[in-house]
Amino acid sequence: MKPLVAIVGRPNVGKSTLFNRLVGERISIVEDTPGVTRDRIYADCEWCGHSFTLIDTGGLELKSEDEMWSHIREQAEIAVDTANAIVYVVDGKTGLTTDDNLVCAFLRKSNLPVILAVNKIDNNETDTLYDFYALGFGDPYPVSAEQGKGLGDLLDAVCEVIEAHPVEEDSERIKIAIVGKPNAGKSSIANRLLGYDRSIVSDIAGTTRDAIDTPLDIGGDKYLIIDTAGMRKKKAVTEELERYSVVRSILAVRRADVVLIVCDANEGLTEQDVKIAGFVHEEGKPSIVVMNKWDLITKDTNTINTFEGKLKEDLKYMDYFESAYVSAKSGKRIDNLLPLCKKVVENSRRRITTGLLNEVIGDAIRISEPPSYLGKKLKIFFVTQVAVAPPTFVLKVNDPKIMHFSYKRYLENAMRRSFDFSGTPIRLLVRENGGEER
Repeated sequence: MKPLVAIVGRPNVGKSTLFNRLVGERISIVEDTPGVTRDRIYADCEWCGHSFTLIDTGGLELKSEDEMWSHIREQAEIAVDTANAIVYVVDGKTGLTTDDNLVCAFLRKSNLPVILAVNKIDNNETDTLYDFYALGFGDPYPVSAEQGKGLGDLLDAVCEVIEAHPVEEDSERIKIAIVGKPNAGKSSIANRLLGYDRSIVSDIAGTTRDAIDTPLDIGGDKYLIIDTAGMRKKKAVTEELERYSVVRSILAVRRADVVLIVCDANEGLTEQDVKIAGFVHEEGKPSIVVMNKWDLITKDTNTINTFEGKLKEDLKYMDYFESAYVSAKSGKRIDNLLPLCKKVVENSRRRITTGLLNEVIGDAIRISEPPSYLGKKLKIFFVTQVAVAPPTFVLKVNDPKIMHFSYKRYLENAMRRSFDFSGTPIRLLVRENGGEER
């Protein structure tokens, strides 16, 4: 396990800017608005042969009784509890404040080594530095996260206070992205899967704003749970901040091995749910449609069959999907999700031998002959698999223009009947020798 270093401070002192600068990429959202960072964000960092994990936390408003600030405070407290060292960020332009002293008292209780970073020293103004000695954390390190100044000395100090841990080579984790509309219950499902409150859960829509990665080990299986922000309709996305969040959700889908599309069973499958599912399908990602809040549905013996029929009707273009009916609140059927994710990922990585593929396609051709166009008949010479995740196959033919989309769909269905590709899209590319694919 790599050492954990938590970046802590009051709101708007530049913690997320410093975090992004140290890890070398824009992971945390940066905006000149208090309360933008709400959950804990993790990223690996390396400096002079030392590897450690940085944790970005929300700004500490210790005096506020507001519900959102109390949630942010809880997440920061968990980060401090799990950390091996703390980088305490203060604002060099504002100078020492009462709130800084309150955060200082909070950090003393942790008994962890604290490195004091005085941010926003953009033009080498050192006059305010002396005030911060009063906090009792030793020499303050002047930095400018915006301009990248003073970071080397700060990282040297971090490496001095953390113990040397060997970098652990981890086996590949199954990356599970949880997506859906706001308030569908994505964070509640993530917390249930993890067994603790990793993400803030609130009735306030838009509580989760970053895509949050959390590793999860169960027996020999390794997962990475990616909780994402709710994906609203374009016209409903007004804040610049929210646009960042939607982009993060899109990027989370692109790097995932499997996607949980979470829907509110009370509302059924909405137009926005269909659009989100369509995006996941276009990205070629295996998917599981999760109907959450199933405990609130009045049921009879055919309720699930009715819902399933409606899903298949609305998602005709991706009828390969797997479905799950769960309640994040009660925990009902949540245990089925991880085994289902594992199965769907295995299906997306399945390889079929060329000989077996040609047998299946040959049988399909004998049952229903290929189409003709202007007297020219389509001839399929052979088929071979060229990629996985999603499984991708190339059909070699005499003329790709003759291949009708309905016959292509027929061949895809023939392959699905013969091999278990449930939960994953498959791609069929039609190619002429030396020609282009369709």
